[in-house]
Amino acid sequence: MHILDPRELTGRDNYKLMSGSVVPRPIAFVTTLSHDGSVINAAPFSFFNIVSSDPPILSISIGRKDGVMKDTARNVLFLQELVVHICDESIALDMNETAAMLEPHESELERTNLTTVPSTVVSVPAIQEALIRMECKLYQHILISNDEGKPVSDLLLVRIVQYHFSENVYDPATKYILMDQLKPISRLAGNDYAKLGDRFTVVRPE
Repeated sequence: MHILDPRELTGRDNYKLMSGSVVPRPIAFVTTLSHDGSVINAAPFSFFNIVSSDPPILSISIGRKDGVMKDTARNVLFLQELVVHICDESIALDMNETAAMLEPHESELERTNLTTVPSTVVSVPAIQEALIRMECKLYQHILISNDEGKPVSDLLLVRIVQYHFSENVYDPATKYILMDQLKPISRLAGNDYAKLGDRFTVVRPE
């Protein structure tokens, strides 16, 4: 076994090891509005998961660059609203285009073929082509700092206030998501992504 002390590694090296070990990771494709409502910001984040189902809470960790908060985090803290979309194969390439570093007055969606639709509860528009979208409101913001006290990440806990499921990915009788229809993608390390592969079922012991 290789034994490494994370305290002796750079932040970049820890990122490489963590992003290559904690796989596959779901992708939160997030839309937010600028403070004046003039710009729709869109960006993908793979430091993303479920925190609680009652209440329905998601976590999204948004790294800072040189201590500067990213547009998504800043917009969420100002407006307290966002829409989280689950990224599937059909929108993967467009999702990747929104990862570009643009100025705050520029919308990443202009680099894509995606279109937006109004949300039903929050003021933030949603991506029409996404098969699953979740309107959310900010539940809690946790600032993550490094050992030198420098802010490095904004952890957002957000509460789902409305679900939207495409008819072909949701079974209303069972209330289950149909994975073969959703075709979600996940993040690996570097520039690599993964499709949903072989599955197996294991019954939990009582």
